[in-house]
Formats: sequence, C-alpha cells, structure tokens
Amino acid sequence: MSIKIVPKEQLGAEREKSGGLDNIPPVLFANLKSLYSRRAERLRQLAENNPLGDYLNFAAAIADAQQKALHDNPLTIDLTQTLTNAAAMGKPPLDTSIFPRTHHWHTLLQALIAELMPDAPEHVQPVLENLSKTSDSELEIMAKDLFAGNYGVVGSDKAPFIWAALSLYWAQMATQIPGKAKAEYGEHRQFCPVCGSMPVASVIHMGTTNGLRYLHCNLCESEWHVVRVKCTNCEQTRDLNYWSLDSENAAVKAESCGDCGTYLKMVYQEKDPKVEPVADDLATLVLDAKMEEEGFGRSSINPFLFPGE
Repeated sequence: MSIKIVPKEQLGAEREKSGGLDNIPPVLFANLKSLYSRRAERLRQLAENNPLGDYLNFAAAIADAQQKALHDNPLTIDLTQTLTNAAAMGKPPLDTSIFPRTHHWHTLLQALIAELMPDAPEHVQPVLENLSKTSDSELEIMAKDLFAGNYGVVGSDKAPFIWAALSLYWAQMATQIPGKAKAEYGEHRQFCPVCGSMPVASVIHMGTTNGLRYLHCNLCESEWHVVRVKCTNCEQTRDLNYWSLDSENAAVKAESCGDCGTYLKMVYQEKDPKVEPVADDLATLVLDAKMEEEGFGRSSINPFLFPGE
C-alpha cells in the first residue's frame, strides 16, 4: 500500500464507501513537545563509551537548540489550499519540489546559530559565523541543492545546520496539515507521503501500534506505515537478511535486500523503549561500515551525517 494525504471531506466519503475498515494508522505525525528533547537525551545516553561520543553530544546540542527555536518561533499556517492543490496533482502536501518556502526557516536557522555559537567546538564556530552572514538568496540555493541531493555542493560542514532549520520548519507545518491519510495501492512507498523525503530509519513500534513498522522521515519527522518483511526500497521479499552488531536481540538491526543492494536500519522499541531513529542510527555507524563491507548501500540519509564533497 502507498499512502496519500487528502482533504478530510474526501476521506470521509471514501471511508463510507469502504465500510470504514481502517485499522492501521497510515501516518503518525510528530509530537513536537517532546521530540527534540527526547532525541537529545538519547544522543547523550548513546554517547557514553561510544567512539563517536563527541559528535553524538554535539548532535544532542543541535537537537536542544531545535527545541528552543521551536518554542521561541511558533508557526501558524493555513495549509487547506495547499493540501487541495497537492491532492489534485497527486503530490504530497509538503512536497519539497513544489512547496513555496517562506523565510521562516531562515529565522529558525539564525535562532539555532545563536543558541549553538557560545558552546560550539572551535572548528565549528567559523561555519556558524559564515552561515549567520549568508544572504537569503544563498540560503535558498543551498536548500534547493540539499533537496535535490546535491549534498557535496553544500558541504558536510554546513548541511546539518541548514537541514536542522529546514527540518524544524517542515515538522512545524506537518503537524498543522488539516487532512487525513489513506492507504491505497501505488508506487514510491519508500518516500514520505507528507513531504516526499527519504526515511532515516524504520521503527518497530510498541504500544497501540505494537509490532507495526513505520518509516521515520528525515525531514518533517512524520512516520508512515510499511509492512514488515519487505524491502522498503524496492518492495521485494525474496532476498532479505537482518544484521546486528551484538545479537539477535539487538535493538538496532539492518535489513538488507539482495535484489536492490540496499539496506535500512530498524530500531525495535520492544528491545529498548528509549530507541530513537535518528539517534540510534547515528550511534551505530559501525554497523554501516559492516554493511558496506558486505556490498550494500544505504537507502536513507541521517540529518546529522550528510555525504561530503
């Protein structure tokens, strides 16, 4: 099944026709009240005795800065017409290729820089200073390049900060979408139905969605349902394997596909209720190295780890 977000009245009519049999929530929107603080806490926990501890702690500082920027720069936006237009074009409502960005994300970027600058590592401060002086037009060019996958053009030094602001902007908007989601047969299930971006990892849930797999968007922080035991990249089921660093009970595994040659991390809440897709993906880069040795490539992007030049 693929997922589309449609106006409420349209979904209501379709539910009536189908008998209203909707047992699995197709999309879960982020809880922004706790998302970034929870991520920061998890990053700091994972930093202990981790060879990447310094970077994990710095990523935690960025997450903390996102939480403060969110509080200090609330966004209220009417997306009713945007949703209607996107549905008519068959596009996600916040599709990065067509959504008209406002300068709100520039404001968020400056707020992040101001929060991070005092305690930033010495080698990071020039990057932040440079970004603080970057013109609006240059920022828009870099955003366009990141959305187009031209990560090397932007540079791995600047990309995480720009993305942190863009992500916060998109997450704010995602939580205000006035429509509802429906599942239907279609293509491109590997991309976020809210904004069209790639996942960072998948989460095997516990609680009300116990045992279900959701892919976590690396931009708008939404999650969308994808059935298990199927490649999230090419949807094949024939040649899947699962890899972990410790044991079969590990909270983080990689699902590899022999058909398309890619892999995606899976984090299991039942193994560790504190797992967080962005944090746990970043903290297990040793597993990524192992997967590369086995000849597999990532089908995801971590917002704190963009490819360099």
